[in-house]
Amino acid sequence: MSIPNAPPAQGAVSFSRSDDATLVVHLSGPWHLRRDVPSAELARRELEVTPPIKEVTFDASALAGWDSGLVAFLVELEGHCHTCAITFDHRALPDGLQKLLSLARAVPETEGARREEVSRSILERIGRTTIGYGLSIHEFLGFLGELTIAFGRFMRGRARYRGVDFLQLVQDCGASAVGIVSLIAFLVGVILAFMGAVQLQKFGAALYVADLVTIGMTREMGAMMTAIIMAGRTGAAYAAQIGTMKVTEELDALTTMGIDRAEFLVVPRVLALVLMMPLLCLFADFVGILGGAFVGVTILDLTAHTYYRETAHAMNLVNFMGGLFKATVYGGLIAIAGCLRGFQCGRSSSAVGDAATQAVVTAIVMIVVACGLFAFLFNLLRI
Repeated sequence: MSIPNAPPAQGAVSFSRSDDATLVVHLSGPWHLRRDVPSAELARRELEVTPPIKEVTFDASALAGWDSGLVAFLVELEGHCHTCAITFDHRALPDGLQKLLSLARAVPETEGARREEVSRSILERIGRTTIGYGLSIHEFLGFLGELTIAFGRFMRGRARYRGVDFLQLVQDCGASAVGIVSLIAFLVGVILAFMGAVQLQKFGAALYVADLVTIGMTREMGAMMTAIIMAGRTGAAYAAQIGTMKVTEELDALTTMGIDRAEFLVVPRVLALVLMMPLLCLFADFVGILGGAFVGVTILDLTAHTYYRETAHAMNLVNFMGGLFKATVYGGLIAIAGCLRGFQCGRSSSAVGDAATQAVVTAIVMIVVACGLFAFLFNLLRI
């Protein structure tokens, strides 16, 4: 009694010659991607033997099953045949496989679809990076130009945006942000008071903790911490909102309707942050001073009246107004960074997250740079 041969566990390929110029490719077994399938490199080696091959045909009688793994093998083999000017006769293949091969030939491979590792010299990498930065600066200046034109129309009362959207934006970046701003400002005031107390107590000058906290909050920390909070909270939200609108083609719809995107989206967001940032900074200054008073009264044994009197003595209108001016500028920078990154967003869901991250990073960098410029300018003006 003879036992029939067991079918192969995976796809196999073998070769024979029907005559000196014809190569027969024998396909057998199941050709599936979940199993190891033979490489088309085996067939390419057969094509290069002597005497030269003029035609390639197939024997698929032992083929047990197939998926895209076999299609990829045949497409690559056909490419080798085309390169070597060899006739590729696929008439012996199953009908479904022939149709897929025809479809693969009808839709050419997209240029750049295959990832190729290209070694570049250090000079080329530097050049590409420089060109990238140049294009980014050009795009940023173009965005500023659009925004300037849009604000010119706003000043003339001709800007087109919805008032209800503006009020909602004011609510989001104003009252809705009071909680987190209060918490961070109070903690910053407490930290400043502790830091000052450690050093000032050595000289018996713990009372001047009130001066340190008051000047630090009103001149720098109130505006700086509020700006960083709003960059992570509101700047990222602006980038995500506009980036999502780009993914869902709402920006294209605005362009189709003849509505300027800077007027409709950017102007109300910049106005909302510019108007709300000074108020948030003012509130942060007050809460930060309260944080310092909490440390002064509970840790340093100062009376509330004494701390208040020293705070009032240290309060300076120049420092106070300077902090509010900084907060206003920071608000504009945060809104510009968020909207710019939103417009630069790609057209995928992951690109929206990347745009939000880039908006936060860009806004914080711009805030720190602006803070340094303000410090230099105020020192130059003896303020």
